[in-house]
Amino acid sequence: MSGPITIRPVTRQDFDQWLPLWEGYNAFYGRSGATALPNEITEMTWSRFFDAYEPVHALVAEANGDTEGKTDSLGQLLGLVHYLYHRSTTAIGPNCYLQDLFTTEASRGKGIGRALINGVYDRAKAAGSGRVYWLTHETNHTAMKLYDKIGERSGFVVYRKLL
Repeated sequence: MSGPITIRPVTRQDFDQWLPLWEGYNAFYGRSGATALPNEITEMTWSRFFDAYEPVHALVAEANGDTEGKTDSLGQLLGLVHYLYHRSTTAIGPNCYLQDLFTTEASRGKGIGRALINGVYDRAKAAGSGRVYWLTHETNHTAMKLYDKIGERSGFVVYRKLL
């Protein structure tokens, strides 16, 4: 994407800016403080982005300067998206699961989330995937306003059992 942001794959040099975004995402879903993810999970998640044998990928939204042309935010990461590919019994090509999406509070409502999702759409299509799907919590009404514009609700209800 050109303009005030660039959507690009995460690099190893991004860790110091990616980590606060990752922590913000986890805090949003109640995984902070006493319920924070163990460091081992964060370390493994980060390492998977750079392992060619892993189906897990990450994109970031990087500021090219603000909309008035200033460069004070140049190079700042404003958001992240993590996605992975998996097989399906109903398709030959892989399905793409958009697992995590987060933007800084200051950049919300400015098209960053949409641009990150579109970045996943582009990469999934190039990988031969016929579908991108994701979940969100039923109380995440702000995000759902965007999701209702760029995707469709499947009608499925998710069940799970923690083991």
